[in-house]
Amino acid sequence: MDVKIEQSWKEKLAPEFEKPYFEALTTFVKEEYKTKQIYPPAKQIFNAFNYCTFDDCRVVILGQDPYHGPGQANGLSFSVNDGVRMPPSLNNIFKEIQQDLGKPFPQSGNLERWAKQGVLLLNATLTVQGGLAGSHQNKGWERFTDAVIKCVSDHKEDVVYMLWGRYAQEKGVIINANKNLILKAKHPSPMSANNGGWFGTGHFSKANEFLTSKGLEPINW
Repeated sequence: MDVKIEQSWKEKLAPEFEKPYFEALTTFVKEEYKTKQIYPPAKQIFNAFNYCTFDDCRVVILGQDPYHGPGQANGLSFSVNDGVRMPPSLNNIFKEIQQDLGKPFPQSGNLERWAKQGVLLLNATLTVQGGLAGSHQNKGWERFTDAVIKCVSDHKEDVVYMLWGRYAQEKGVIINANKNLILKAKHPSPMSANNGGWFGTGHFSKANEFLTSKGLEPINW
């Protein structure tokens, strides 16, 4: 299958695209787009990679599922399109950035600007049926995104991994903690964040301090 993904990632992940599970996943996803309302739009499935090249990747933020409401998902974890009301988790992310770095609350929840600075906004599952959270889980996407995380961990160092919530932290076992910074916190969703363990964690300032200490450009959050 000809995967429409940025060239540096296409080269690094080439072995995955040839595996039987990925062929089966491709067939499943194509059929879903033909018959159902699937998010994000097909051309945006690999946006996380298309906005953040392999060489530029300095931070990885793991999400679980794309948003399943109309017009929300744009292929970047936690991100929504311009003009779309911010989901509660994203709202809490910006609240923490405001507390941590003193930055003003943004008008848009579109995180393309983070991705273009080297933040890989990776969901574990890259597609979802409208209105049905988790509907494309266990179809092969998780195996693919595990391979992505392992690829970054194996071939890069001094990368910041932000693992929010149990699900992301379980995927984090793939990461080499000896040559990267792993930051863990509760998930920013209201159910989790309001019980402590999200606000005040300072992940965004810690990430920038680490990057600066390695001679890398900090992220303009």
